[in-house]
Amino acid sequence: MTSAIIVAAGRGTRMGPNIDKLFLEVAGRPVIAHTWAKFEAVACIDEIVLVVRVGMENAFNEIAAAFHFTKPRRFAAGGAERQDSVWNGLQAVSAGTKVVAIHDGARPCVSHELIEKTVRAANEFGAAVAALRVTDTVKQSDDGLTISRTVDRSKLWSVQTPQAFRLSVIRRAISTAREQGLNLTDDTAACELIDQAVRLVEGKQPNPKVTVPGDLPLIESLLMGTRHVERHTSLG
Repeated sequence: MTSAIIVAAGRGTRMGPNIDKLFLEVAGRPVIAHTWAKFEAVACIDEIVLVVRVGMENAFNEIAAAFHFTKPRRFAAGGAERQDSVWNGLQAVSAGTKVVAIHDGARPCVSHELIEKTVRAANEFGAAVAALRVTDTVKQSDDGLTISRTVDRSKLWSVQTPQAFRLSVIRRAISTAREQGLNLTDDTAACELIDQAVRLVEGKQPNPKVTVPGDLPLIESLLMGTRHVERHTSLG
């Protein structure tokens, strides 16, 4: 059994005061509805665990009703930090869960193919992460003002979500981070603490996260393009 954990507890302070970025409408739906729909549609996901702020459960149930999401779902309470939210999500999955796919609620452009490939790699290798090769020239600055050196970009990857793991692996990894008093913003970093290899799953299309208001036009364009491709494929 594979469970998706959608981390949807953050308000997103960089969007501005009193703005919940997950409920902003883009391409005809709230951001979170686009994200949720991707995992709803993928056959390899058996249930969805939504990590939300306490008291927001009804708002998410209304999203499910409005967009006819019927896949089994559970809720977990968001924590003070992302790592705490992920930990709470891990405790909420069904007893039969073997693999989890952890995803940012504010990353709605993820493809079905990327979810499937990441889950498949986690089943095989124990841990996997969606990632993109770094294509820009990267500079290191020691003083924050001037260039110190050029970094070899051929060895650099930008990691995103989903990040998928055998449940036993990620529970042990995050437990180790918690025991060491570490607060990690990336789940694969916890795997490094226990020497768990993480398989890179290269993405083939943009998979950005909604962070600031300027992200919305790009994300709307990507979502509308994806919708057009899916409609064309179904008609063909």
